[in-house]
Amino acid sequence: MTLSRRNLLATTAAVAAGTTAAAASAGTAHAAPAGHGGHGGRRLRTGFERLADGGYAPLDGQKVGIVTNPTGITRDVRHIVDVMHADDRVNLTAVFGPEHGFRGTAQAGGSEGRYDDPATGLPVYDTYLKSGQPLADVFTASGVDTVVFDIQDVGARFYTYIWTLFDCMEAASLAGKRFVVLDRPNPVTGRAALGPILHKEFATFVGRQPIAQAHGMTVAELALLFNGEFLRSPVPLETVTMTGWKRDEFYDVSGLPWVPPSPNMPTPECALVYSGTCLFEGTNLSEGRGTTRPFELLGAEGIDGGWAAAANEVGLPGVRFREAYFAPTFSKFQGKTVGGVQLHVHDRAAFDPVRTGIALLVTAKRTWEGFAWRSDNWIDKLTGSTRVRTMIDAGADTDEVVHGWERELAAFRRTRRQYLLYR
Repeated sequence: MTLSRRNLLATTAAVAAGTTAAAASAGTAHAAPAGHGGHGGRRLRTGFERLADGGYAPLDGQKVGIVTNPTGITRDVRHIVDVMHADDRVNLTAVFGPEHGFRGTAQAGGSEGRYDDPATGLPVYDTYLKSGQPLADVFTASGVDTVVFDIQDVGARFYTYIWTLFDCMEAASLAGKRFVVLDRPNPVTGRAALGPILHKEFATFVGRQPIAQAHGMTVAELALLFNGEFLRSPVPLETVTMTGWKRDEFYDVSGLPWVPPSPNMPTPECALVYSGTCLFEGTNLSEGRGTTRPFELLGAEGIDGGWAAAANEVGLPGVRFREAYFAPTFSKFQGKTVGGVQLHVHDRAAFDPVRTGIALLVTAKRTWEGFAWRSDNWIDKLTGSTRVRTMIDAGADTDEVVHGWERELAAFRRTRRQYLLYR
């Protein structure tokens, strides 16, 4: 069956409305205690909270498998797999683990493999680096009817969980499965899309499709975008939206506990800068892995206070840079003392992480003669084309680099607008 974009959005809206009605009649949530988060007593309720409040109505009569990780928790920090497994209103029969694993035991670039979860006895299947028909075969082998997705994203194109979402949607379509996305906040707000757009010839697991470097969307909105724009065969998709979330709100307003989505994403403050400073993975500088402030600390051997001074002179809104010295415990420069900068965001509403990341690349190259791109040009995979690297090498300043993607970004923003679910 061919589904038009309008039909997909109408279906999703109907499901959300039905879930709201079910929640209203269900009374007190099984998944979360009473309490309030946000402004003026307004409480944010996640997609999972609303699903549980509604008696799991969209999953009725289905064998259910869930794609999740340690961020799939309730307000009282129980894992949703444990909650669902103990609830006879839902037939949870399988778990699918992404990068870092379902229980989060693996470092970057790793997963937990296939095993039976000791806490529930449920079979856990590995999705990491699987896509297309091989991943569809995993869904088929699991015997599930419906695949549910609930993972906390951080708002950046190169954070791999959104591509796990894409790959799982594509595989579910191939396997003839339904797909349900439980929404959570974008922790760095959903105000705007920022940064360069991926060019398809640079597609990898850190960017499958042409979206902005900081997409400014929730996972449910991304699922609608993927289904409407990029999947060759759309999957039967339902979303369970949040209530009480506004696009301009940061994570600390949500009242939800923060669980690191990956080992090097320890805090919401880290997520705030990540969509810009992760670009340093494409250089010979440390991006702060192996420190208590990954992506907020950047540096290399031989850098002194000149870099922080040059970065401050750019006059970027909302952020200041402090000369910093640190010794990573792993990754680049392990056990060595390096010099560099620490970002201090003092006005997060004004802060532009992507422009900041570009300014730091430009000033690092100008102030440190040892600056180099990674030999595999990984920076091109992160930024989505050769443009950023070649412009900086040619001596372009921050404004010139940013201007280079403005037309493509404007086009993406127009497309994105069709799929936004919240004001």
